[in-house]
Amino acid sequence: MNNMKYFPAKILSLLFILFCSVKVLGQAHVLSGTVNNATTHEPLRNASIYNKAANEGARTDSLGRFEIPVGTGKISLVVSMIGYAPKRISTHSPDSLRLVVDLMPEVKQLDEVVITNKRTTKYRNKNNPAVELIRKVIANKESNRPEAFDYATYEEYEKAEISLWNLDPKKLSKRMLRPYSFLFNHPDTLAGDDTSLLYPVYMEEKLSENYLQKKPARTKQIVTAEKRVDYGDLVDTKGVSDYMNTLFSDIDIYDNNIMLFTNQFLSPISNVSPTFYEFSLGETVVSNGEKLIRLNFIPRNPDDLLFRGVLFITLDGNYAVEKVSMTISKKINLNFVKNLHIHQEFEKTSDDHYYRVSSDASADFSFSAKGKGIHGRKLVSYSHLVTSQPIADDVFSQADPGKNASDTLSKPDSFWNEHRYEPLSAGESRVYANIDSLRHLRTFVRTKDLLNLVLAGYKSAGKFEIGPANTFYSFNPVEGLRLSFGGRSTPAFSKRIYLDGYGAYGFADQRWKYNLGLAYSFNKLSDYGYPLHYIKANFMHDLQIPGQNLQFVQANGFLSSFKRGDADKWLYNDIFRIDYIHELPNHLSYGFGLKYWVQQPAGDIQYIRTKDDLPDTVGSIVTSQFSAQIRWAPHEKFYQGRVYRVPFPNRYPIFNLQYIAGIKGLFGGNYSYQDINLNIFKRFYLSTFGYTDVNLFGAYIGGKLPFPLLGILPANQTYGYQPNSYNLMNFLEFVSDHYAGINAEHHFNGFIFNKVPFLKKLKWREIITGKILYGGLRAENNPAEHPSLLKFPVTNGQVSTFALGSQPYIEGGFAIGNIFKFLRVDAIERFSYLNHPMVPRYGIRFLFIFDY
Repeated sequence: MNNMKYFPAKILSLLFILFCSVKVLGQAHVLSGTVNNATTHEPLRNASIYNKAANEGARTDSLGRFEIPVGTGKISLVVSMIGYAPKRISTHSPDSLRLVVDLMPEVKQLDEVVITNKRTTKYRNKNNPAVELIRKVIANKESNRPEAFDYATYEEYEKAEISLWNLDPKKLSKRMLRPYSFLFNHPDTLAGDDTSLLYPVYMEEKLSENYLQKKPARTKQIVTAEKRVDYGDLVDTKGVSDYMNTLFSDIDIYDNNIMLFTNQFLSPISNVSPTFYEFSLGETVVSNGEKLIRLNFIPRNPDDLLFRGVLFITLDGNYAVEKVSMTISKKINLNFVKNLHIHQEFEKTSDDHYYRVSSDASADFSFSAKGKGIHGRKLVSYSHLVTSQPIADDVFSQADPGKNASDTLSKPDSFWNEHRYEPLSAGESRVYANIDSLRHLRTFVRTKDLLNLVLAGYKSAGKFEIGPANTFYSFNPVEGLRLSFGGRSTPAFSKRIYLDGYGAYGFADQRWKYNLGLAYSFNKLSDYGYPLHYIKANFMHDLQIPGQNLQFVQANGFLSSFKRGDADKWLYNDIFRIDYIHELPNHLSYGFGLKYWVQQPAGDIQYIRTKDDLPDTVGSIVTSQFSAQIRWAPHEKFYQGRVYRVPFPNRYPIFNLQYIAGIKGLFGGNYSYQDINLNIFKRFYLSTFGYTDVNLFGAYIGGKLPFPLLGILPANQTYGYQPNSYNLMNFLEFVSDHYAGINAEHHFNGFIFNKVPFLKKLKWREIITGKILYGGLRAENNPAEHPSLLKFPVTNGQVSTFALGSQPYIEGGFAIGNIFKFLRVDAIERFSYLNHPMVPRYGIRFLFIFDY
């Protein structure tokens, strides 16, 4: 009986030993080894090893290692990877065997695919087996993309880097660059090209846990570790990170459109791809025991924003993408991008779904034709996929510790060595230490100071900065020559208290002007850092143009001095204000303010009313007001400069809502009023047809008010094009107490010019603009009906300020952009209110803009 007690255990043990014996007899050996790049000797991840005789396959890990079962006797293997020449290996299996396989990169492989695709007949979609195949891929997209999983959790490792590319080694040895020689001692090379040297200057790494749910659709990313190069106050490293992720956004081949370099590229498996691409079938290959068919694609028009490359499609009935390699045409209408390479691989799960295991995107950028410039790369690897377990609701609602916990940015090197999916190259492994040494280099500190002056207009002076330099000299009709001098404190002075101010003198009006500001930061960031959280008191005694709204230009800067027409309507202002601003991590911000404002007319403006049937001159208007505002910009990304924020465009709207209440009697305020205004901005991407920027806005002002307190519509009399102003409207030409408008601007991105033989060589881009404004003035605010109100200004004996009537104000135009890669020229026409004095019907405006 005692022996019977252990009988089941004995049987199980015997069966287990028998099973192992059978396995050993059937395959006596396990072959292991590594696969490397033959030129760089770096390990290759996701290389395929296939044992044809045993129909067994394997893939290499992040260190290029693999193990594959083999039988006794002769072994025949095929080692392959997209972008590399496949290698066949025949050998005999000893008791212990470890292989080292070197694959040679095929540098010209992709170009050969697309260039030698010659045909003797006209390409047609009809009865084309390649088109029939891509239509099956399109039909199965929804079941093959990651969102097809009911639940999915996975780990993601992301590495982004920027390197100086193709520099002349002889010039690097010159005396001026000798202090920086340590940056160039360990260059990397491009895969398959030993002649192109890379000198890493920026790198960031991120490790995260990711959660996906199909119904209801929810995603969550929790950053567990993050590391990036830090240049100190010279560079907004968070902005650089956001910019890299904007240039190389999440590349999903299953999306209809792929965002790259702030533009939309049509995916080769978009629903409409057969209209814009030509497809051709290649050979059938076997990878990991799966039959794949090679599908080549090229753009019908090489100048459009399209890809060219190769897809490997599964023939198991799923018609999924197993691999994709693609690049762009050299003729494409895209600035500064010399090369682009995208490589992605997918693996099959146990339930016959495919998921992305790696995405590698790299590009070379250069301003010159010689090719020297910057190399950018973003590598994303995915692992530990789990698809069978439901995800708790609290996972999606919990806060991301990467945004609040300080330890996500302070992981030791041992942590990263353990968790990296692939080891760093020689240059990458030194970039963190190199940049840290660079920050403390005396010559770099001086260079940084010069760059701050050129790019931001500020010159360091210990714990303070002097600037902005472009406002030191300017001129206008009231002041004549204006000289100014100012500055602000830096975090070296205090991380809580921030000071700023300037003094200016006008030689024509012989008046001093000044501005003084004092801010207290609640989060130890300056009042131009992110996220903003401060309270600030400011007093300004200066001259301003009513209704002027300039973007990325200083109102009193030298360039703003050049204006068309009679820009002679000004106000002397004494403004004291207190503002509280708080930005939240979700890019929702709110603020409250108190403003005391004394305004006096200057230039051709006079405050005249009728009192006791006689003209009465009013010397000034005094107002006191409270304000509240809220702004929401979901998923907003930007580069935080020393003066401005430079936003990176995306498809999400931006909302601005503001309420102002004027209180009569408070600090001597003359009027009570309410002002509510709303502004909504949205960019609409239209794939190969470009994109449209739309700005909707409106306001309502309640109360009986003189014209300086009404809505003064934003005009522009400079020669620079202003997107949010009316470029053919004169300053103070229109006032309203209620108005609504729309500004729209469509960028074709060369879609039309790319079809014109001569124009497509110039790579110009066509733009159309339109602005429509409706508004009006209630009778209580019309000086023609209420003589006690201030009369509208008069210029050369003619009334020059008006209320909008039943007819809208309309202006529109056509622009040619990308002239010399940075200049835009607008031809604008004004369509209404042409009977107003001294208004132009046509105008030419200029805009300097950096765009891909």
